[in-house]
Amino acid sequence: MNQAEPIGAGASGRLWEDKVAIVTGGAQGIGAAIATQGVLDGGRVWIFDVADEPGKRAAARIGERCRFLHVDVTDEDSVADAVAEVVRDGGQVDILVNNASGDAGEDAIAMTVTRWDSIMRLNLTSAWLMARAVLPSMLESGGGNIVNIGSLHSRMTLEGAFPYAAGKAGLGGLTRSLALDYGPHGVRVNMVCPGWTRSERVEAHFEEIGEEAVAAIESTHALRRVATPEDIAPVVSFIASDRASFVTAATIDVDGGLSARFA
Repeated sequence: MNQAEPIGAGASGRLWEDKVAIVTGGAQGIGAAIATQGVLDGGRVWIFDVADEPGKRAAARIGERCRFLHVDVTDEDSVADAVAEVVRDGGQVDILVNNASGDAGEDAIAMTVTRWDSIMRLNLTSAWLMARAVLPSMLESGGGNIVNIGSLHSRMTLEGAFPYAAGKAGLGGLTRSLALDYGPHGVRVNMVCPGWTRSERVEAHFEEIGEEAVAAIESTHALRRVATPEDIAPVVSFIASDRASFVTAATIDVDGGLSARFA
């Protein structure tokens, strides 16, 4: 992973100076890039993930200000115990990045309720469980920041993306509701929506479809390329920082101009 230099600093230092942050799904891809950027920007970052070996490797690579915990973000007891450990260690939680999610393409008729529940727990319910767990700390300390990692699928989608798009659309509603309810208490809640991003899963997909198909995807972007995780991370870092103090309930696209196209 290429480690970018920290983006701009405020009067008190780097963007996450002395902030305690949690990044879910931080073992690889966009989550690992966000954790890396957070540490570069002065934060102490906890990676929550169920992928033990990738999570441990990511934390070791990022450095001593990053720690990994095995956490199932779809399980309320696992979430509650892990957040309690973070608070015991650091005194509070200043930043939560809800990045954990999973692709899903299902037939609406054939899909079982069990499968639906599993997908929604990962892509939507987990964000609420994490927010519920960290909000008391944020309220006690006078504020905080929650950034939900959404997708362009939250408001536009393709055939075969059910119910992934439904979950991401729900995440947008969760973002706006939490922003309204907790804004008076100093908590900001926003959603950052990447488009095509070269995570490990996307790279594997690109290997399957071949160079010609990848070139066709890239050509639909105004910038004629797809994102890297390091393109997404600095935007998240800024939105979760005090430099973005008047931004809440917002949806920020980081898509290289893909969503500007009509079709």
